[in-house]
Formats: sequence, C-alpha cells, structure tokens
Amino acid sequence: MNRFLTDINLRLIKNLGLIDKNNIVLDYDNTIIFTEKADSKITYKKGFGYCPGVALIGNTVVYVENRNENSPAQTLQEDTLERMFLALADTGFRVKRFRADGASYKLKTLSVACKYADKIYVRASKDPAVMKAISSITEWQKVEIENGTEYLGSTEYIPYRKRAKEHKLEHLLRPYRLIVTKTKNCDGQLDLFTGEAFDYSAIVTNDYQTPKQEVVHFYNQRGAAEREFDVLKNDFGWAKMPFSKLEQNTVYLLLCAMCRNLYKYIINLFSQRVANLKENFRIKKFIFRFICIPGKWVKSGGKLKLRLYRTYNFKT
Repeated sequence: MNRFLTDINLRLIKNLGLIDKNNIVLDYDNTIIFTEKADSKITYKKGFGYCPGVALIGNTVVYVENRNENSPAQTLQEDTLERMFLALADTGFRVKRFRADGASYKLKTLSVACKYADKIYVRASKDPAVMKAISSITEWQKVEIENGTEYLGSTEYIPYRKRAKEHKLEHLLRPYRLIVTKTKNCDGQLDLFTGEAFDYSAIVTNDYQTPKQEVVHFYNQRGAAEREFDVLKNDFGWAKMPFSKLEQNTVYLLLCAMCRNLYKYIINLFSQRVANLKENFRIKKFIFRFICIPGKWVKSGGKLKLRLYRTYNFKT
C-alpha cells in the first residue's frame, strides 16, 4: 500500500464531489494484470503477473493495493480491508454497504467488514457447512426471471464454527443471514447434501430487513464494478506495467487510477455543456468526438480563420 498516494486520491475524490457520502456502496475485488516483470509470479491462468486488490465506489477507484499473483486473493485480505477502511475513515467516508466475491468469505475478513461497514454482502462458498444449512431451508419463493425460473430461500447461519474453535477465534463468531438462490441444473444430477437436481448460490449478509429478491438483485449489480477493470486496463494503462518492481508499479497503478477519476469528473462536466458528449463515453470516443476534430484554415476578408467540422463555440 502507498498511503501517501492513497490519501491524495481520496482527497481528490472528496474535493471533486465524485461520490455521494450519504450512501456509499463499496465493491472490493482482485484482478489479474499479466506482466513478466522481475518480481511477478505465475498466476492460476498460466501466466506471470500481479493481482492487485481494488476498491470501487460506483466507477470511482478509491483504493489500490498491489500483490503478487502467487498470493491468493484470500490471503491476509482482512489486513488489506483494515487498511482500506481506515484510509476511507480518515478522509471522512463511512461505508454503508460492502460487496465482495467469494474470496472475502473468511472468518476474519467478514469480521473486519462488519466492523467498518453497516451492511455486508459476500458470496458464500459451497462448503459442507453451507450446504447443510441450505438443506435445512423448507420454504422457497418461486421467481420468474428472463432465463427461466429460480427459487429463493434464506436461513440464519453461523459460518466457520469448527475453525473458530480450533484457532480460538470464537469471539469472532456471529450469526448471518444466508440467502440462497437455486435453479434446476441441466443434467439432472442430484446434489449430495440436498438430494435435489439444482445448482445453488448463496450470499452471506447481516442485512435482515431487505427482501431476499432485492438482496440478490443488489449483489448482482457488482458486475458493473468488475467491468471497470476493462476500462482501467484498456483506457488508462493498467494492462502495461512500465517498471520492474512491484512497489514502483503500485505507484503507477494509483496514478492511473487518479487519471481515471479525473476523467470521470471532466466527462461529467463536459457532457452537460456539449450536446454530442455523454458521461458514459470511453476515453477513445471522447477523443474523437471532442479533441480530434477535423478542420482547416481558410482565408476570409484578408484574415485566416479556423473552420471546424463541428459547430462548437470555440474561440480562436
């Protein structure tokens, strides 16, 4: 972690007013950046690279912590989240809701997330304890979706009881709401624990008030945050690491993230004033719509004038 640049980025976000402080939804995820640098390690996708942990609020990058790919996303993630939440708190940001994938489904990580965020939503791994909890659900709500039918159920569940006892971490145990989605599988294979021919996915949350269907819909929206990695890699240079050391490349990632946040502010501002610009334009489209404009110098009334292809109110 580079605390100096992290603080600069957060102050930049705060001063530009890029996020709504009253309703902060934070998404945390890891992404693979393939690179063959001196300290890069082999990834599970059979290539060398880094695997930075990234936190986003909407499409605003608020935190980046680089790590080598041979360090799994689960490893010491609770320490990463602790540093992230403290940096946000020091800048005056309080996280209302926290979303993460299955890499955050760990006893210590869940405890840290609950400590700093009001509500958490984490994908649960389908281990025997979770599947046993799923098999205890007796009431299922039928929901029609675009691709067919799914069933929603919920139960109260305390994860990692056995592991907490083995490692003397019983003080971290707490009940969670386990929200389960099941859909019929294609091959008709029965599940060993439930005895049904269904595929299951589960979400662990401390939100007991929101209806099940709304929780599932809210969690699935984190896919929009994952698409932000495509923007960072292809528009803002994350795909090409310029330096040989992880620490130096961490600085590069943070500077590029700040450029992304500045671009978000600029495109939002310009789209309110220029008719053919929209706030969701990628940077290449912005360049060709606003910067690389065809024009020519013409002589009129004994003076040279710049005639542009577009009808912008430029002054020359």
